[in-house]
Amino acid sequence: MIEVALVTGAARGIGLATTKLFLEMGWQVVMLDRDAPALEEASAALNGVHPVLCDISYPEQVAMMAEEVTRIAQYGLKALVNNAGVAEFGPIHETDFAMWRRVMDSNLDGMFLVSQALTPLLAKAKGAIVNIASISGLRASTLRVAYGTSKAAVIALSEQQAVELGELGIRANTVAPGPVRTKLAMAVHSQEIIDAYHDAIPLNRYGSEREIAEAIAFLASDKASYITGQLLAVDGGFGATGIGLPALRKS
Repeated sequence: MIEVALVTGAARGIGLATTKLFLEMGWQVVMLDRDAPALEEASAALNGVHPVLCDISYPEQVAMMAEEVTRIAQYGLKALVNNAGVAEFGPIHETDFAMWRRVMDSNLDGMFLVSQALTPLLAKAKGAIVNIASISGLRASTLRVAYGTSKAAVIALSEQQAVELGELGIRANTVAPGPVRTKLAMAVHSQEIIDAYHDAIPLNRYGSEREIAEAIAFLASDKASYITGQLLAVDGGFGATGIGLPALRKS
């Protein structure tokens, strides 16, 4: 029987890299995204995918999506990768409530809605949920009051899911990526920012989308069959460095 995974935010970046890795594993993938042109372009070049247009921040769209996915994954859903999200940054005093809600709607509320709607399919296949958080959910960082708070909440949500859904045979874990070399990051990170990240990361480089996908695929697979309620930081050691004064490290 062919396993079926659903990946949100699948049209680009980590979501697309994860989709491609699942396909390499012989799975079929429901690609979920709200960007119709990007989803059409990304899915057109792939075999074994089912593109579904959906904005996960709208409950009515999530309900319609769940009905469609039920027809696709007749034997259940083996993995749900909650990857979709937005990143908006700014100082606390400049973060208006509209911005706060945009971040929470996509990064937290949408993750809750999709997981809840697909729980019956996940239970049917004794599947796994992998929620994508961030190192920003583990340690405070400048300008990330909404983003960082949403990702910290994702970690708590994963633990809650692990505790409550374990009785249904569903596992739930979190992947917290560190700095990743995505097109978006490279477009907005100056050379000074890139150098600062490299200096703060023990492996002295950004991660790749594929490296994040490998961690996601592991937690979604039967190789992680006794792992639930856990957080896996894929960050090149960034979270282990503490304050880490660059001048002292170079002396």
